[in-house]
Amino acid sequence: MSTHAKRIFSGIQPTNGLTLGNYLGAMKRFVEIQEQDAEAIYCVVDLHAITQPQKRSDLLHNTRELTAAYLASGIDPSRSILFNQSGVAEHAELGWILGCTARVGWMNRMTQFKDKAGKNAEAVSLGLYSYPALMAADILLYHATHVPVGDDQKQHVELTRDIAMKFNNDFDAKDFFPIPEPLIDGPAPRVMSLRDASKKMSKSDPSDQSRINIRDDADTIVKKIKKATSDAEPLPSEEDGLKDRLAAKNLVSIYAALAGVSKADVLAEFGGQGFGVFKPKLAELAADSLAPISTKIAEYMDDPAEIDRILQDGAARARSIAAPILDQVYDIVGFLPRRK
Repeated sequence: MSTHAKRIFSGIQPTNGLTLGNYLGAMKRFVEIQEQDAEAIYCVVDLHAITQPQKRSDLLHNTRELTAAYLASGIDPSRSILFNQSGVAEHAELGWILGCTARVGWMNRMTQFKDKAGKNAEAVSLGLYSYPALMAADILLYHATHVPVGDDQKQHVELTRDIAMKFNNDFDAKDFFPIPEPLIDGPAPRVMSLRDASKKMSKSDPSDQSRINIRDDADTIVKKIKKATSDAEPLPSEEDGLKDRLAAKNLVSIYAALAGVSKADVLAEFGGQGFGVFKPKLAELAADSLAPISTKIAEYMDDPAEIDRILQDGAARARSIAAPILDQVYDIVGFLPRRK
């Protein structure tokens, strides 16, 4: 049994704009976790962002906008640690060491690489192939015990567990790295596309109608939900009735997550009614939920120097945890002590 204190780590890539899926699947949960009895560390993973080509101006803007979204959603940098990944060099250092621990066969099984590389696998960056080892370093660098993720990211936490166990075993380090647990909960751990409910809502989808962007205005949100794929049947009164109705399940899950209730509660209220009744209620709820966040993001973005200051302060706090752990890794592996 691990003796490590409970510590939460999670991160989001600063690429493109944020969606309702990012808010419900990550940020809203991060704020809830902040209220729990655990140290929470949240990261803007800009090193991961460059596994695919990025314009300098876009990366700078997206890093600050994602930080603003964290803050606007309710992350308090005095209670949680909030920083950008490249601000703590220990991530890259441990990423190399764990890249030498991980096996090529493990990387070949990672489905996200296959999805992102597609038929062009020979031409993508080495970083896109090997970044799961860096993701493991992000988590293990802080001896994190729990990682809030969507169910599509569970494979990365499982890989991190494998890497931690192999490192501990290879170097006879007992339980030096804790074996982290994924936190997959809530009514909408994976928000699906509004146009194709078999696919995840994605900020990289070519169709803007497939997603609700966190900074969409109320009219845009209403129009997108009105056009969202549904079906002709009324909503069921029990959750079992959603089993083979992917679009209906997705919309009900979004409502439940925004309202802070269970899917059963939503169906108790709307069961037997059609989407002509349900969609306007969902659109109103989504618009009301996102409007204050969008407004706060804009306010934070008016002061980029303050965003940078918050990230730099967070990086210093993160490094105060990470540096001693990496010092121990150096000693375990057999490297000479790190320069202070």
